[in-house]
This record gives sequence, C-alpha cells and structure tokens, in this order.
Amino acid sequence: MSTLANQLAAAEREEVARAVRLLLARPLLTEAADPAGFELVRRRREPLAQWFDYTCGWSLVVEPRRGYARLTKVRADPDGSRPARRTRAGRAPFDRRRYVLLCVTAAELLSMPMTTIGMLADRVVQATAADRALAAFDPVNRPERIAFVDVLKLLESYGVLRAVDGTTEAYVESAEAKVLYRVDLTLLMRLPAAPVGASRLAVPPDEVPARFEELLTGLVRERRYGSAPADGTTDEPPGDTAATDAQRNLRLRHSVLRRLFDDPVLYRADLTDDELAYVTSLTGRQILRRSVAQAGLLLEERAEGFLLVDPDGLATDVRFPDDTSTARVAALLLLEPLCAAPAGLLPEQLTEAGADLLRRFPRWARAYRSEDGAARLTDDAVRVLRDVGLVRRGGGRFVACPAAYRYRLAGTTSPDREAKPPAERDARPAGSAGSRACEDVAAEGDRQ
Repeated sequence: MSTLANQLAAAEREEVARAVRLLLARPLLTEAADPAGFELVRRRREPLAQWFDYTCGWSLVVEPRRGYARLTKVRADPDGSRPARRTRAGRAPFDRRRYVLLCVTAAELLSMPMTTIGMLADRVVQATAADRALAAFDPVNRPERIAFVDVLKLLESYGVLRAVDGTTEAYVESAEAKVLYRVDLTLLMRLPAAPVGASRLAVPPDEVPARFEELLTGLVRERRYGSAPADGTTDEPPGDTAATDAQRNLRLRHSVLRRLFDDPVLYRADLTDDELAYVTSLTGRQILRRSVAQAGLLLEERAEGFLLVDPDGLATDVRFPDDTSTARVAALLLLEPLCAAPAGLLPEQLTEAGADLLRRFPRWARAYRSEDGAARLTDDAVRVLRDVGLVRRGGGRFVACPAAYRYRLAGTTSPDREAKPPAERDARPAGSAGSRACEDVAAEGDRQ
C-alpha cells in the first residue's frame, strides 16, 4: 500500500473515531447545532453505521438534505436516571406532567406541518379531555402554560419545531400569545428509540400501574436476539422458538458494549454470569478492545470493572467534578466522608454531613438555607453521584463505588475561605470516572 493510501486510511480512522464520540454524546446531531460535526458524520456515514450496528446493535440514520443524523440507542435496562430536561430553569428534569404533555403534543403534531401555539394548545386540550386517564390541559393556568412551554422548547431544541414568527416564551405570560411554527414531521417520527411501538402493547389504563415494568420491558425487546430476554434471564414465553447460539452471542456482545459505551463506569458485579463470561473470554476481550480503539477512547480495566476515558471530551456532556452547580460541588465534598466509611452511610448521616458543609461555608449554597436545606442539598448531591456511577444504595445505606476512590480534594487556593468551599475553587480528580452523555430524544438520555 502506498504512503498516500496509508495516510488516507489513517485519516478515515481518525474521522470515524471522532464521529463515533460525537454521536455517543449527541444521538440527535443536527446541522444547525453543529455544522462541522454533522458534515463529518455525513461524510463517514457508511463506516459509522456499520460500526454502531456491529458493536452496539444501534441503527444510524443520516439525512443530508434534512440536516440531521439520528443514532437510535436502545437499552435493555431503562431507568429514570436519564430524564428529558427543561431548556430553561437550570435544566431541571421533566416531571410526570411534562412527559404527558410531550407525548400528547408530539401525537398532535403528526398531522400539522404548520401550526400556531394557540391551535396546538387547543388540540392538546381536546386530546387530554378525551382520555380519561389524563388530567385535562388547562392553558388558563400559568403553571400549565409553563409546562407546555417547556415541552415546546424541548422540541425546538431537537429541531422538530421552528418558530418562524414570535417566541415560545411569550406564551408563559399570556395564553393569547401569537407564535407560528414549522414542523419537521420526518424528524418527529425519528424521535422514539424503542424498537416496539407503544400502541402494540396497549392495555386498559387501570392495568398500567401494576404492569408498568412488564410494559417497559416489552417496548425494548428486540427480535434479533430470539426469545431470550435482554436482561439475561432464561424464561421463555410459551410457543417461542429458543434463541440460537449465534443470537445469544449477539445479545451478549451488544448488551455488554452498549453499557460500556453508554455508562460512566461498568462494574463486573453488575454483569450477569453470561455477560461476565463473554467479556472475559478471548473473543470478547478482543472485540471489546478493538471497538474501544476504533472509537478513539482509552480503556481502563480494573479488578472491579471497566471505564472508558475520552481524552478530547467529545463524548462527554456532563463532567465530574464540575462547579457549575451547588449540588455538583457538594457531591465532590460528600465523597470524602463516603469513601471514609467502607460500610456506607445512613441517609441521616449524609444529611448531617450536608449540614456540616452549610455550617462550614455560611455564604455558600444560599438556595439551601432553609429548615430542610441540608436534606435537599444531600439529596441533590447524592443524585449526581449516583448518575455518574460513584455511589449506590444498598441495605438502607449509601456506599461509595470503587470509582469514587479516584477523586480527592486539592488544596485551597482562594484567600476568601468563607465564600466558597475548596471544591468550588480547586478540586481535581485523581482520575476520570467517566461522564454522562446527553439525554436521548426518547426522553431517557444517554451516558458516557
């Protein structure tokens, strides 16, 4: 092979690796949001689609003319730690009401290539009033309008809605606000990531609460793996054909690598016996290491598990440590008492540790200076730690995970010791424990 051919091959590998990391962080990549990144994905879409399909079993659709690339991530173990988030109000997670309005609004938009905010609100009012399982949408109520605006802003951030006249925020102040939208119906239909449509699992509304976990599992079940459930159990529905060896191996490869590329850290204790056997086998280790190298990531393999590090931070959207919020600073500070207690801390002990932080730094964390401030601060900080895989709960206690011991507090550099805790001024990790990737469009989000 000539020198030029070698250079071209090396350039392609580097570009594919960079594009993989961009898509891991942003499963919906639009030309408007990142022109250079989208152009890279567009140019290398064929090898990218092959890599994601083989490695994780995820499909990649690139629409050059419409200006978006959609990586459809599927997880066999969906949970609530990857919420859709508001684009306003400090990116607070969606609550149940906003999820309901998101689903109803998306359904109504399917038949509306152009609409106004008033027309859309009227359609949502009618749809919720006609469904006895839903609380009717009331645009006269300001909190309802705020929730509706949060939904519309989320859809705008995805590129599904584009305001061509007026601003969405105006609806918060008045239900008579005039806003005209253009709707991208093709992109709207690309948003759901579940391989099974929810309508195929329709059950009476009064049965949903009792069968929620069953229904959620049904939404993410993939036929390519045969009848073997994605969670590694061996129970098979009557009449199903048993999975072949090839299907079982495919499921094991995808289940392990999906979690490795999607979670901050993958612990061996969280793997099933079959998954652990696969990842420690000669073939499994070769595939794992090759896939990591092709993505331009660094693999850290320890006795407790696996961790991927992105030297360029492309696959990272949420960093830790991070001083962008009080809860994140408190999370780093609380790692010290957590790591000092191998058996873990009770919630009351953690709350006392949070109260101690508030006493030590009287001019910090002003939003938590209420009677229940210490408890709220601790809850928010622990949520951060759990999301990045540094703390888990077991036996009524919060226990530091092995990756938590990679972090330490550096020395104080600011002379104003009362203004902020040292973690907000000069905190450094002893290593990287991975990072969360952005929220997936299917209202679950994704982690790296």
